[in-house]
Amino acid sequence: MTVTIYGIKNCDTIRKARAWLDDHAIAHDFHDHKTAGVDTASLSRWIAAKGWETVLNRAGTTFRKLPDSDKANLDAEKATALMLAQPSMIRRPVLEHPGGLIVGFKSERYAAALL
Repeated sequence: MTVTIYGIKNCDTIRKARAWLDDHAIAHDFHDHKTAGVDTASLSRWIAAKGWETVLNRAGTTFRKLPDSDKANLDAEKATALMLAQPSMIRRPVLEHPGGLIVGFKSERYAAALL
C-alpha cells in the first residue's frame, strides 16, 4: 500500500499522524510543504475530492495574519492561489492512500481507511 502524508515537519498534528502510522506499521512517504512546496496538480486533486473549504486551514496563524482584503470574498480560485503561495495554509495532514484521501487527523478515520 502506498501512503503519502503531506504537511509540515514541525506540526504537532503531523507528528501525531506519523506516530500513528508508525505504531500500526504502515509504511509512508512524507512530503514537507516547507521544503518541497506543493504542486498545483496535487492541490487541485485535493480540492476536487474534498472541496477548498476543507483543504484551506482558516484556523492557522498564517491565514489569520492575512490582510482582510485577502480573506474577503474567498472562492476556489482565490483559496487555491493563497495555498500555493503559502502552503502552511493547507489543513494538515493530507493523507493520500489507495482508497482515497483524508484531510486532518483522527485516529478513528485512519483506522477505518488503513487497517
